Amino acid sequence: MSPLHWYVWRRLRTLSRAYPNKVRVLDIGGRKSHCTAGILAQVTVIDLPPKTEIQRTLHLGIDSSTARKIKTRRTNIEHFVLGDMQHPPFQKALFDIVVSVEVLEHVEQDMLFIRQIHRVLKPGGVFLMTTPNGDYVVNRNLDHKRHYTLQHLMSILGSSFSKFEVEYAIRSGWFRRKGLSSWSVKHPMQTILSMGGNFFNLVESSRARLAEQPFYTHHLIATAWK
Repeated sequence: MSPLHWYVWRRLRTLSRAYPNKVRVLDIGGRKSHCTAGILAQVTVIDLPPKTEIQRTLHLGIDSSTARKIKTRRTNIEHFVLGDMQHPPFQKALFDIVVSVEVLEHVEQDMLFIRQIHRVLKPGGVFLMTTPNGDYVVNRNLDHKRHYTLQHLMSILGSSFSKFEVEYAIRSGWFRRKGLSSWSVKHPMQTILSMGGNFFNLVESSRARLAEQPFYTHHLIATAWK
């Protein structure tokens, strides 16, 4: 698990423990997200099938066959919806928590996306999200519509939520890049280097005051309350 997913998973676990019963979680774009794994929750995942050649090349989105396979491996996933969160098939006030890891930058109508999240959250519900840090990370991903500075993200969230916080997270650099390498029994050295990269990136990302440092940090992490 990458330091980013570990950070989100830990925060999501803390949030879910505040509920007396199984919490209802919506994981947007959660095909590759590990942040809901092992959480005592009723999880609904919504993701889009790939529509463009760029999305297929970057392995974005999901098809129904892959969705079924993931659902069999993850016992807390109750529903897997192939759909667009800009026009979701959910009634209002349905979920306790909505989580979105590295999704907003792919969305064309970002303010509509945020409004829909606010709509499907129950009163008192929590929205937890991450996105690349636009104060530092240059947008070179062909599927990213934009990157968000901290102030820009606060403005977008503030259009729907009255209470929210945004902070910088995850140190950029060699350890982070090395940790992104895939794990495989066929390539043990690559796997060891990737695991080591994730460990040391987690250590350096845990330093005090990182949340206030716009430079050399790779992500923004936001929490908003309805």
